[in-house]
Amino acid sequence: INRVLWRVHQLDPERHIAKGGLTMKKHQEALQVWLKTQGTSVDARLAGKEITAIYELTVEIAEVAKEITTLVSAAVPTLLAMPGCGVLSAAKLLGESADITRFPGEAQFARHAGIAPVPVWSANPGRHRLTRSGNRQINAAIHRIALTQARMPDTLGYAYYEKKQADGKSPREAMRCLKRRLARVVYNNLTTDHHARTHEAENPTPAAA
Repeated sequence: INRVLWRVHQLDPERHIAKGGLTMKKHQEALQVWLKTQGTSVDARLAGKEITAIYELTVEIAEVAKEITTLVSAAVPTLLAMPGCGVLSAAKLLGESADITRFPGEAQFARHAGIAPVPVWSANPGRHRLTRSGNRQINAAIHRIALTQARMPDTLGYAYYEKKQADGKSPREAMRCLKRRLARVVYNNLTTDHHARTHEAENPTPAAA
C-alpha cells in the first residue's frame, strides 16, 4: 500500500486517497480505472500490479480472520466476552500462553507477561514500574485491552483506572495498575476456558440418533 501511495503521488501529487482506502474493493477498482488514464509509465504499470496483489491479500486476510474467529470463539468464549478483547487479541493470548495450566497462578502469568510491577528504589521510594522483560506479545495484547477499557465508561476497567488516578496515581501509573489487574482477569478467563475444553473433550456430547 505504501508503494502504491508513493507511485500515485509521483503520477499526481494532488490526487488524494483516503486513509485505509486501498483495503476497500471500490477504492481499489477506482484507482485501477484512474491508472489506465495515466499512460504506460512505469509507475502506473507497477501500481496496477500492486493493487491487484493488495486485493488478493485483502481477500486472503478476510478468509483467515473468519477462520480465526471461528476457532477462537470455540476455544476461549469467556476470554472473548471480556470487554476490549477482540478476536485477534484473544487468539494472541491463547497462543502465546501455550497452555495456561503451566503457570502455578496468576502472579506467575503476570510475571511471564512482563506485567508484574518492580520497585524503583533509587530516586522514588515506593514507586513501581513494569519490567521490560517477559513475553511482549502477551504484554501488548493486555495493553490493548487496558487502553480500550480505560476509554469505556461502562467497564470495570474504566472505573478502576479512574479510581487509581483519583488516588494520586499518574495516568501512566494508573495504566500499569490496570494492566496488572487485567492480567489476573485474563489468567482466570483462560483457565476457565481451558477447563471447559478439557471437560468437553473428556465428556463428548453423544451424537444425535
